Amino acid sequence: MSSVIKPQAAPRCGLPGWAMLMAVFGPGIVVMLADTDVGSIITAGQSGVQWGYKLLLPQFLLMPVLYVVQELTVRLGIFTGKGHGELIREAFGPGWAWFSASGLAVATIGALLTEFSGVAGVGDLFGIPHYVSLPLAAAALLGIVVTGSYRRVERVAIAVGLFELAFFFVAWAAHPDLGLMATESLHPPVFNASYEYLVAANIGAVIMPWMVFYQQSAVADKRLQAEHFHAARWDTGIGAVVTQLVMAAVLIAAAASIRPHAPQASLSTVGQMSLAMTPYLGAEFGKVVFAFGVLGAGLVAAIVASLALAWGLGEVAGYRRSLEYHPLKAKWFYGVYAVCVIGGALVVGLVPNLISLNVGVQVMNALLLPVVLGFLVRLAMVTLPEAQRLKGWYMWVVFGVCAITCAFGVLGGIGGLFLG
Repeated sequence: MSSVIKPQAAPRCGLPGWAMLMAVFGPGIVVMLADTDVGSIITAGQSGVQWGYKLLLPQFLLMPVLYVVQELTVRLGIFTGKGHGELIREAFGPGWAWFSASGLAVATIGALLTEFSGVAGVGDLFGIPHYVSLPLAAAALLGIVVTGSYRRVERVAIAVGLFELAFFFVAWAAHPDLGLMATESLHPPVFNASYEYLVAANIGAVIMPWMVFYQQSAVADKRLQAEHFHAARWDTGIGAVVTQLVMAAVLIAAAASIRPHAPQASLSTVGQMSLAMTPYLGAEFGKVVFAFGVLGAGLVAAIVASLALAWGLGEVAGYRRSLEYHPLKAKWFYGVYAVCVIGGALVVGLVPNLISLNVGVQVMNALLLPVVLGFLVRLAMVTLPEAQRLKGWYMWVVFGVCAITCAFGVLGGIGGLFLG
């Protein structure tokens, strides 16, 4: 077998508009479905229990923020053809590249612990021991990726992630009070340290380092070109709306079904959330619906986070990195992915109470935002072709969005940690 990478055919020019969208769609949808991971679901649930609908408005305000950030990864991936780590190495040197990759590794480890904790929690709902549920999940995740085909991985990831739409049904079945929803969402306690801490957690649940690395590398691996830019932006925009609607659905379900009866309830485990949120659906049917949502969220996020680290380290270290390589021709790439998956399952199996880290992991992501967004914005200013560089009014919009997001994330996280 040749060691040269198999050419990945880019979507053909001249396709009808809808056909071009369908051919290009994928990286944005996948990364956004992964964005609503198990930690994000726990964070949204706790937000609804502790504050009712007062954290609902930020879910919608974060839609354009998420789009602005991830659109930059699309722009960089298409117009440079390179992944995020590779561009940092070329633009700023290997030291900064390894520094960025270190932050990616920390965020990936945190994500994987929450995803596999969610999988273990789903198994607990049905009496499946961890030594069965975790190896099954790890085997499935390994089997999905070792096919030597980016498109196949993308399609499976989307199919798995769509199970998250089950949360819309859970929110509808909770019968929320629309009047109370409108009133509370417009009167947030903005100077409360505990509220600010959950604001930071929700920001960290939306923008994560592994999302930036994954989408830029996936766009490059899919060989998207300048003519695909418009469709790729739609891919990202639709994904940003869907993922935040899922977060809003979880928050609404928790606020409607748990807060009125048990405002001090702890939602630190998947089992606790399922028992508290699904009585309106019936005990067994509720468990099934909730389990589908959590599994979809956890598995697609585990795929994306692990691949992001495999791509990111490859871009910094220089080893072969593409889903178009056969595993035997890109041993380090697939090896890093395998270590992430197997290691995550093993750690959660040995230390099963790690689900309690969920909100803390999201706050950690918020504290990493200045580094993540700083690199991203600077790359968009210096590595893109002149016509695509950040400049003019849009550059100031991006600066403003990133600065405000970092401020809320960092100050809210620090304030909640030390003042809450």
